[in-house]
Amino acid sequence: MTSISFDDAVRRSVQNDPRFHPAAYELVRDALHIASKKFRDEKDDDQHVTGQELLAGFRDHILCEYGPLSLMILDLWGVHRGEDVGSIVYNLINVGYFGKNDGDSIEDFAGGYDFQSAFTDPFLPSSARSGKEAHSS
Repeated sequence: MTSISFDDAVRRSVQNDPRFHPAAYELVRDALHIASKKFRDEKDDDQHVTGQELLAGFRDHILCEYGPLSLMILDLWGVHRGEDVGSIVYNLINVGYFGKNDGDSIEDFAGGYDFQSAFTDPFLPSSARSGKEAHSS
């Protein structure tokens, strides 16, 4: 990471790629910190997380912050799938705010989980969740 401020990095990123609301960048930055704490030992110098680990931290952070409104907020801010989170990360890399390892790729964010299910299922009544699980088996 360089000396560019986060606000400047977001401003530049939005100028280069206007698909995402500036607040989405803050969500991704915060999710990165959460994923780092969840998946890495704080004593390690290398706090790098994988794309899938970041997506897990992202899901946890959004659900905690916005609860049942999570999917609606993500939709308003232009974030519809894991690849969008990856685009935000790579936008911040391209302006010099985040760094990356040699093996990192935007494809690391592909797949992951279905946003519709990830951000709505936790708020369904338990009987509806059980029914969904039975149908998906």
